[in-house]
Amino acid sequence: MDFGTLISFLALDLLLVCVPGADWAYVISAGLRGGAVARAVGGLVSGYALHTVLAAAGLAVLVASRPALLTGLTVAGAAYLVWLGWSVLRRPGVPGEAADAGDRVFLRGAMISGLNPKGLLLYLSVLPQFLVTGAGRLPVPAQTATLGLLHMACCAAVYLAVGVGARRVLGARPAAARAVTRTSGAAMVGIGAFLLVQHTL
Repeated sequence: MDFGTLISFLALDLLLVCVPGADWAYVISAGLRGGAVARAVGGLVSGYALHTVLAAAGLAVLVASRPALLTGLTVAGAAYLVWLGWSVLRRPGVPGEAADAGDRVFLRGAMISGLNPKGLLLYLSVLPQFLVTGAGRLPVPAQTATLGLLHMACCAAVYLAVGVGARRVLGARPAAARAVTRTSGAAMVGIGAFLLVQHTL
């Protein structure tokens, strides 16, 4: 794996991470709850760490080769997104609100990224295109782990910026904060519902 391959993957990965989705919605919501941003981002990154370990161990190939298993994981992730989005809609975060317990924020983040269909797509479809085989090359598991670590670093940087930015920009605007949080919750419900319809009909 050469430097050019790493840069190409990093550029594509940054584009994917910067597309708003369930991760963004969660970290924005967490950003409005005081010091929860770091724990939320840590949870999201840990979910991708699990993806990286499974992919490096070759389990990602197994999942990709079993459509029923992949569909089951996608449906589980979609259902969780709907439930979480509905929870946000029922109780939108506002600046100054007490944060949830740290372990709860962390675990929610890990479940969101661990079951995120966009994450599954990255590890099952995009990442393998950057793996290079042949004499003198790093073993495929090592290449997979390297690319996975790059993805985790991108997620940490972007999501921390989004969460902190949301807190600073919306911190003094409770009405706007509530509207953004509700929009984030609605996005989670919408994404989850779309995936459920797509994979169950």
